[in-house]
Amino acid sequence: MRHRICAAATAISLALAATTARAEIVVGFVTGLSGAISSIGIPNAKGIAAGAAYRNEVGGEPIRIIQLDDASDPTAAVRNARKLVEQEKVDFLIGTSGAPQTVAMATVAAELKVPMVAISPIAEPTKSDGGPWVVQIPHPQKLLAQGVVADMKRRNVKTVGFIGFSDALGDLMHDSLTAAAQEAGIKVINNERYARTDTSVMPQVLKTIAARPDAIMVGGTATPGALPVLALNERGYKGPIYGNNGMISTDFLRVAGKAAEGLICPTGPVAVAEQLPDGNPIKTVALAYRAAYEKANGGKPTDGFSAYAFDGWMVFTDAARRALEARAKPGTPAFKEALRQALMSSKEVVGTHAVYNFTPASSFGVDERSRVLVKIEQGGWKLLP
Repeated sequence: MRHRICAAATAISLALAATTARAEIVVGFVTGLSGAISSIGIPNAKGIAAGAAYRNEVGGEPIRIIQLDDASDPTAAVRNARKLVEQEKVDFLIGTSGAPQTVAMATVAAELKVPMVAISPIAEPTKSDGGPWVVQIPHPQKLLAQGVVADMKRRNVKTVGFIGFSDALGDLMHDSLTAAAQEAGIKVINNERYARTDTSVMPQVLKTIAARPDAIMVGGTATPGALPVLALNERGYKGPIYGNNGMISTDFLRVAGKAAEGLICPTGPVAVAEQLPDGNPIKTVALAYRAAYEKANGGKPTDGFSAYAFDGWMVFTDAARRALEARAKPGTPAFKEALRQALMSSKEVVGTHAVYNFTPASSFGVDERSRVLVKIEQGGWKLLP
């Protein structure tokens, strides 16, 4: 009898332990640790590590992260998202590096009804039953283009040339520039494209210079974005050159070198955190992110992509706190729904790039507080008024 009582007690304690263990909140994180866009995916992973170092529990509930590599492949992103939801039973999804991969992942999130934060720019996700399920952290290109065009107008620019990627991101940057420029009475006079894997863009640069624009905007990101900058410098172009937030990294500065001197880019405030006014609420969080990043990764951040992932973590943990207040239990459909509702009602969540506000009507959560203009001076970024 005593043996039976002990066995029963052991069984109960094991059941309680299992119950307690599953009370943790499980996050599925997908990124491109390998493949063509690993230069973005690896910083994304470091940003999530910084987020976990900054806040690894919510409301007394620990957070467990399951990280998978999609190898910069949309098909793998879909496969990973399904595995995380169907096999690992995650409560939340965050990912991934690259717009095509993120669109693929967001489609799965909506289909399987799991809330998700996208950390690459995508179009408004298709709404599903009971949705929407996905919000996104990166700045809308329209908002960034408006900041660039405002600076062009101050410099009395009348015409602008465009050299960008021959893909969906290039399309988005060109279309956003064209729309903003048209409103300001500025004409976009060409549309030159190149592949991310190209090793030369001299033909595109020569065509653009021949059109005699007052300024040129480059719609390429990361190290491939340096190609037009280098070629323009080689051909002696002296007009203003504008870049984008995807160029904010030491890798870009290393590859572009002195050719990038004077380049103007729109970006999030985190890029120049120390230069922000003390009254800016983003400054405090941006500096805290840098400390958490160094703690998690053993060095200082050198890019803007890790900060997008960190902000995704901040938005997630804020939503999780409010979902737990609704007394929903992690690991249940009710918790996922509570997370979704909390996510879609996020208000004034301060991150490193922006102050986030989400609603069911829009997956974009940022306003003009998320955008600053910076200029490369002596190999560093300087905040412009």
